[in-house]
Amino acid sequence: METLHTFLSFIVAISVLVAVHEYGHFIVALRLGIKVEKFSIGFGPALFSWRGKRDGIEYVIAAIPMGGYVKMLGENLDEQGDESTQQLSEDERARAFHLQPVWKRAAVAAAGPLFNFFFAIVAYMVVGWLGQQVMPPLVGAVAPASVAERAGLQAGDLLLQLNGEPLHSWSEFEEKLKDHVKDQVVVDFDRDGHTASVELPIHASSKDALLVSVAEEALGLSLGSQIFVDGVVAGSPAERAGLKAGDEVVQVEGESVGNIRHLIQAIQSHAGQPLQLGVLRDDTTLQLQVTPQTDAQHAVGRAGVHLLSRPLAEPVIYQMGVWEGVMYGFQRTYEMTMLTVQVMGKMVTAAISPENLGGPIAIAQLAGRTAELGLVSFITFLALISVNLGVLNLLPIPILDGGHLVYLALEKLRGKPLSVAMMERTQLVGVVLIGCLMVFAFYNDLMRLFRG
Repeated sequence: METLHTFLSFIVAISVLVAVHEYGHFIVALRLGIKVEKFSIGFGPALFSWRGKRDGIEYVIAAIPMGGYVKMLGENLDEQGDESTQQLSEDERARAFHLQPVWKRAAVAAAGPLFNFFFAIVAYMVVGWLGQQVMPPLVGAVAPASVAERAGLQAGDLLLQLNGEPLHSWSEFEEKLKDHVKDQVVVDFDRDGHTASVELPIHASSKDALLVSVAEEALGLSLGSQIFVDGVVAGSPAERAGLKAGDEVVQVEGESVGNIRHLIQAIQSHAGQPLQLGVLRDDTTLQLQVTPQTDAQHAVGRAGVHLLSRPLAEPVIYQMGVWEGVMYGFQRTYEMTMLTVQVMGKMVTAAISPENLGGPIAIAQLAGRTAELGLVSFITFLALISVNLGVLNLLPIPILDGGHLVYLALEKLRGKPLSVAMMERTQLVGVVLIGCLMVFAFYNDLMRLFRG
């Protein structure tokens, strides 16, 4: 049942986003007087098709929803030769795609990605108006000897502003911190009804800021959480130590456990060494000693315990006003666009591992999970993927919209289009590049599945 739900969520998500993208090409072509012959959502055999009575356009819903296309008169390379052009009537010549001015063809090529961005703007607006479930910017734990502790922040402080900008959620706080790595920020906070501010230097960590929690890694701040034992592996060090499902781990080596990452790091760093855990069971605190066994493959300690983390704070609904929602739509789309460009750039330069690239399986899993969380989460997911599609399609790769824009820019500079033979060769290169990218992304998906 879960697999079916994931599959249906994926189909809905991809169909909506493809429809938005292709509708951009479609409507702009029509508005500019270009003859559209076919509008297809999906590839392969047609599941449903009909022909418009007034415009004669064939509309198709095809079996494979991994894309779509708008077929315009004179768009294909085999229709652009002199002989093919001479066979067109005067009316068809006036409406053929390849005989239009460069600016019209560029507008049609750019319309698809731009509609993806427009969809994301509207989607984020709707999310803002409907209200998002967020974790409040409430400090749950402060790491000992951390930047935050030295500055005087304490558990229970409510973060109000960062560099004068209001904070509505912990994720917003985290995102703003990522923009100020290697810089210093001023954080205003409320403690027991009294407002104060602190200056916090944000030092870069060994990992890229996009892949870590800057609040935790650089400042020592976290939401704080309750950590429970969800299960114990039979015959494991955890079972021998007396840990049981339902136990709450509250201390490690006499120190409070701020979050699950600290506990995992402590277990991994104590391979073959005793580790003292304070465990709360039935309102009684027990001191248990577990000696993690060495994982020879990864050279870390393993205790054989499954952990479950629950945040100390309760989530709240953050709902925006009309104008605030409008501004959020534009701002959030811009932020996600810049983030997507940064991630792509860092993958190319290997600053971020290409293993983080997700394919259709990863997208399907995210579609299923966000759909389960509710309408707002699913719309947020659609907006994010729409931004990614917009950026991806603007890359200067032949067969993508960005590649077509490069062709048109060269045509404008040369005063004549590239030869059909040259365009065919470069488009073949584009097909190979995109094919390799898809295979690699699919491989990453499979590896993640096998690793669990």
